[in-house]
Amino acid sequence: MPKVILSLDGAVLKEVDLTKERTTLGRRPYNDIVIENLAVSGEHAVFVLVGGQVVLEDLNSTNGTYINGKVVKKQALLHNDVVEIGKFRLKFENPQPAADFEKTMVLRPHAAAAPPAAAPMAPSIPEAHPQDVRGSIKVISGAAAGRELPLTKVVTTFGKPGVAVAAITRRTHQFLVHHVEGDDRPFLNGVAIGSEPVVLKHGDQIVLAGTHMQFFQS
Repeated sequence: MPKVILSLDGAVLKEVDLTKERTTLGRRPYNDIVIENLAVSGEHAVFVLVGGQVVLEDLNSTNGTYINGKVVKKQALLHNDVVEIGKFRLKFENPQPAADFEKTMVLRPHAAAAPPAAAPMAPSIPEAHPQDVRGSIKVISGAAAGRELPLTKVVTTFGKPGVAVAAITRRTHQFLVHHVEGDDRPFLNGVAIGSEPVVLKHGDQIVLAGTHMQFFQS
């Protein structure tokens, strides 16, 4: 269960389980997390539960919201991220089982096990040429952290079948990521991917079903 631990100057003030669809934070008493300090806006930020992900959104606060020292407007949270609001810190905890990725996360170049129905399409889509742009995704979190998958095929799917599956499509000069199936949508740099494919840029952060990955392009 995801939660945040609120502290001030190293002293823990409270722990809050993020079980609601929206958990609000601010100075006013009707918020779910109330911080009575002038550095905190009346309605400062909100934690939004989207499938298995928690997204932190700043509500146009006066002094801003920071994650790991960087100001943010909207970003998906990862285990052990630290949210800073004024002098207050909220440590986000949402540990995943150690072997969760290795048991259920699948990274699959499309050509490896293409369904029969897709076979006739394969000849019409050329393989990438050596001079074309190169890309890869690297797993950042979990037991498989450090694993890297070159994006050499036209389509590479990844995710947890039945839960969340996304795909990266290779074009001559670019890569596009899109949602394939499942209630849990992939997040790109903290923003949920909609129904349309999104062009990837070097260094982009992808979060899918609790697993954090990074896209590299050369």
